Amino acid sequence: MEKELGETISQAYLSQLESGKRVHLTAFTRDLLARFFKVHPGYLVSDPPDFSTDLLTDVAEESDRLSTWLEASAEEWQTEPEVAGFFSALARTTDPRRYLALLSELLVLPLAELEQLVRTLTAPGTGSTEREVTS
Repeated sequence: MEKELGETISQAYLSQLESGKRVHLTAFTRDLLARFFKVHPGYLVSDPPDFSTDLLTDVAEESDRLSTWLEASAEEWQTEPEVAGFFSALARTTDPRRYLALLSELLVLPLAELEQLVRTLTAPGTGSTEREVTS
């Protein structure tokens, strides 16, 4: 190990591990042994007693993933009402990907032009403020 990696583990430390007097590897030792044996460091530790390789929840459909992420993001950003409101409104739409594609195209407009466009579209009498989010 010293010749190959330039680092060592004392014989006393290894003996403690083998005898069970020491039950946990230090992060340094685990990483050193993993490099020496050319394995992932997780290979050298036991799984917790309640560890399970079974899938405990159903895999969400692809269409659900974005809405779930948007809802979680809205919760995460509650301290920023504008950001949280945006994520929440987008999560409630029937086709959030389509909205995101259109919003992406709007990002090329200068901010002043985009603000004017929004004012024009949401002016009283245009009817656009009465639309549902899911339209």
